[in-house]
Parts: sequence; C-alpha cells; structure tokens
Amino acid sequence: MEPKLTILRQFDTVRLIPSRFAESEDSVLTALAESDAHLHDLFDLDNATNARLRGEYGGLPGIGVDELVFGVPNFRMINAAFTYPRPEGSRFNNGERGAWYCAFEAETSLAEIVFHKTVEYQEIDRFDDSVSYRALLADFTSGFHDIRGRGFSKYLDPRSYVASQELALRLLEEGSMGLIYPSVRHPGGTCLACFRPALVGNVRKGPTYRLTWAGSPIPAIETDPPHHETRSKKRH
Repeated sequence: MEPKLTILRQFDTVRLIPSRFAESEDSVLTALAESDAHLHDLFDLDNATNARLRGEYGGLPGIGVDELVFGVPNFRMINAAFTYPRPEGSRFNNGERGAWYCAFEAETSLAEIVFHKTVEYQEIDRFDDSVSYRALLADFTSGFHDIRGRGFSKYLDPRSYVASQELALRLLEEGSMGLIYPSVRHPGGTCLACFRPALVGNVRKGPTYRLTWAGSPIPAIETDPPHHETRSKKRH
C-alpha cells in the first residue's frame, strides 16, 4: 500500500530535547575561555567538527544549505534536528540526514523519551538518574504522507527501523514533506516526522519536564511551566 497524502493543520506539536540544549543561546565554550581571543580559538576548533555549522555552510552530504532555515526564532534548534542525526538513524531517517520528530500530545513525546531512556538504564541494570527535557512547540500546515490505519505495520516495528528507513528514503527522494504515524510507544498517540526544515513553524519553548528514576523502570515526572516563551495565541 502507498501512504495517502493528508493535509495537516496541527498546532502546538511537542518535541522534547535535553534542557541543556535549549536553555541558553550562549555557547558552553564561553565558560571555558580565559579571554576573547581564547574564546575565538575555541570556536574555531569546535566549528571544525560542528555538524550544524557544516550543514549551514553546505558541508554535509545529506542536506543542503538551501534547505536549512535562518533568521527565525530558534532556527539553530530547527537546523540541528536535521544536521545531527544519530549515526544509526531513527525510525524515518538514516545517519546522513535527520528529521524533526514531534507528537501531537505531550504525553506521547514523554512516552517516547521514557522508553528510550529506560532501555539505556536496562542495559546497565541501574535505574538511578534524573534528567530534564524542554518542550519545543511547533505548528504545521502542509500535506504529509500518512501511515495511520491498516497495512503499514512493517513500518512501525518496535524492534527494527530497516523497513521504515527504506520507506522514508524513497518518499524523501520523491519530494515528500514527511510522515504522520501512530506512536509505537504510546498507544493512541500520534507522531510526525517532518522532512523539511522550512515547514517547522513558529517554534517556541514550552514546559520543562524532569524525569527521575529511583530504582524502578517507571520514572516520576515533574512539570515546570515555561519561563521565557509563552504559547502563541495568533493563528494564521
């Protein structure tokens, strides 16, 4: 079956990233520098291996500088989603090009994060950690391929991304904007993998969530309201 196209108009989608990447626009190198000249040298060293910056200057094989975004709020975090893929890729992208993954509901994003973090702790047989994630809210209005419904289970395999990555690569080459799909980790939840940076609209910071594992695979979750940005009330 070929995925159908669905015209999506979805506001306040939720993407969770580690808080340390979202709380400050200042570089972490600033605290290490002894002087402005020293900071400049540190930036040069960092930039030589910085995937986002190489992408913005056209130095990555999977995405061109013409696709990235500039001059809009939080554009660095948008670009980072596409220029810092996991080496093995994720469900709908390979290791050369990332995607903007988000969910229609905060509960779904949390379930996805909790699942992957819990797998990490299972591997070391230790459930004792506390991590903080910041929500990035974004709005989408475009046509996306849709694999909700019957006939697409092989692309939602909870143990393998092989088929889903093959589908995504083919659709990307055919000009797809991305995929709407049911959450594998949160029954009833809906996720979006956006393939195009320019479609990630009105990005702003949402609440912060602290996840604490204290001996159990099920973490306690605390929520702090956003401090710097508020939800946009304007709709276009």
